[in-house]
Amino acid sequence: MKRRNAIAHRLLRFWKILGPGLVTGSSDDDPSGIATYSQAGALCGLSTLWTALVTIPLMASIQEMCATSNTFGFLTLALMTFTAVVLVYMQLTEK
Repeated sequence: MKRRNAIAHRLLRFWKILGPGLVTGSSDDDPSGIATYSQAGALCGLSTLWTALVTIPLMASIQEMCATSNTFGFLTLALMTFTAVVLVYMQLTEK
């Protein structure tokens, strides 16, 4: 019985971790996006694959921000981003 609970707990944990990324990833696969990606791939081939090195960390950080934005409840992602930009601006313009 304990082994079954441990397996169920692991599966539940796996789906909790995978869930937000899976939903966000599948929401971007609309027909127009698939057509655009197919045409870009046919035209450029693998020559633009290097951009994945730049964009994957950025996408991961956005995913993390979206996942943790619910932690604060009343703060939305836009408000958190605005606050971060204002703080950076204040730091840069400080004399």
